[in-house]
Amino acid sequence: MTIELSEQEQLRRESLAKLRELGIEPYPAAEYPVNTDTAAITEGYKPEENNFQEVCIAGRLMSRRIMGAASFGELQDEKGRIQIYVKRDEICPGEDKTMYNTVWKKLLDIGDIIGIKGFAFITQTGQLSVHAKELTLLSKSLKVLPIVKEAEGQVFDAVTDPEMRYRRRYVDLIVNPQVKDVFVKRAQIIATMREYFNEAGCLEVETPILQSIPGGATARPFVTHHNALDIPLYLRIANELYLKRLIVGGYNGVYEFAKDFRNEGMDKTHNPELT
Repeated sequence: MTIELSEQEQLRRESLAKLRELGIEPYPAAEYPVNTDTAAITEGYKPEENNFQEVCIAGRLMSRRIMGAASFGELQDEKGRIQIYVKRDEICPGEDKTMYNTVWKKLLDIGDIIGIKGFAFITQTGQLSVHAKELTLLSKSLKVLPIVKEAEGQVFDAVTDPEMRYRRRYVDLIVNPQVKDVFVKRAQIIATMREYFNEAGCLEVETPILQSIPGGATARPFVTHHNALDIPLYLRIANELYLKRLIVGGYNGVYEFAKDFRNEGMDKTHNPELT
């Protein structure tokens, strides 16, 4: 099977080869412990207190504006985005300017994951930024991200194609950060429900996913075969029968956040593998 690469993908692989020639290996990168994130800096930086003077953050490079010996970029981590200021003589204090002139200017691409050590400051235009004293490549992105442009609070070229967003959810999360809120809220809802049931004295349990008889609901099950026992098994279509058995066994209240499987119709909000 031959995989056709776009011109941009080929160029990124060439950049990867050049990075390796320079002794930079991004797969896997060395451990890079951070000490803060973009949200903490954005919410907590106070110029009068001169705080966040030893910042270590990591994230995905989402934009870059090169202006000779100095550049601006935008770094995105799990919590948000922040501007970074990269100056040649700051990240390359010695005679060797390879990290800026070659790596930063020529071999890095949008989507690469980098680490920045430096300090927070306010630019002359009033933009909160991180002044880079050290730059480290942590992972090279070989796939090209769809670029979402923003200007004065307005979003241009937003990724809205439902087919791409649902099939390549990781890309959707990268270029549409607000989508993360859906997953965060889901986790919070489940945590709240778990807390409620626990306080009511209920016991969280796990019931079998593979069952010899797919009972508890009327639906078409997924069928598999257990090789060691040489018997057919079914992915559960409901977990209620096992919960009822626990009640019969003496528990006053039980609950389970279960994945049930129904091998039948589907739509964009109902996947037959996880309903």
